[in-house]
Amino acid sequence: MRSLIHFLSAAGLVLGLAFATAPAQSQTNPPPPTAAAIAAAKELLAMKHANGMYANAVPGVVERTKNELMQTNINYQKDLNEVAVIVTQKLAGRENEIGEGMAKVYASQFTEQELKDLVTFYKTPLGQKLLTAEPKAISLSMQYLTQWAQNFAVVVNGEFRAEMRKRGKQI
Repeated sequence: MRSLIHFLSAAGLVLGLAFATAPAQSQTNPPPPTAAAIAAAKELLAMKHANGMYANAVPGVVERTKNELMQTNINYQKDLNEVAVIVTQKLAGRENEIGEGMAKVYASQFTEQELKDLVTFYKTPLGQKLLTAEPKAISLSMQYLTQWAQNFAVVVNGEFRAEMRKRGKQI
């Protein structure tokens, strides 16, 4: 659940930033981000605990791959379980590539100064409160959304049934 909250928090940040910057993007390709912009983006992402989104990426992909292989190779279950441990250890640390890539994305969407300003903001009391409260707000929002969708599905189901009755069909 905690990783889901981190994921949702980061996803919310990414979506919010994408919508906020969409109109300002130019039609030409921007220059590649500077090393300082990438460093500021890394600092920002660290403050947002973005690494929580991908901290278990390597074991997760290994487990998914193992499970897929097991579906067609059930007789190798013991071996595949053992190999999964080896592969996980061998590829440990590769999740850092995600953080590098995310920093480059942020650095390509914001100027170096904007990233520095964001870091400065997150160091303020309000920024710190946002870092602390946002995951809970997102979690509560997702709970609300889930409940709303369940309730709305009942309404939609009723509408389907009513329309089908008009056609003389009971479902």
